[in-house]
Amino acid sequence: MIVYKLYHVRTRPDGVEDEKLIGIYTTEQKAKEAIQRAIGLPGFRDFPDGFKILEHLLDRDSWLEGFITAESASMA
Repeated sequence: MIVYKLYHVRTRPDGVEDEKLIGIYTTEQKAKEAIQRAIGLPGFRDFPDGFKILEHLLDRDSWLEGFITAESASMA
């Protein structure tokens, strides 16, 4: 089963990405409707291009490569 994850992402003035998970929906249409509900809210209305919908398959691993933290990356 595919679900649709709705995020809002913006890059702050200090260069850090500020990412918010708005919700997870059963259809892409429902995710688009959620954008319409959120786009007029404080903060979101100032960054209307920050909404992103990503398809996500349930019951499947998404991260198989391991990970690196910001702290360990700065030590390399």
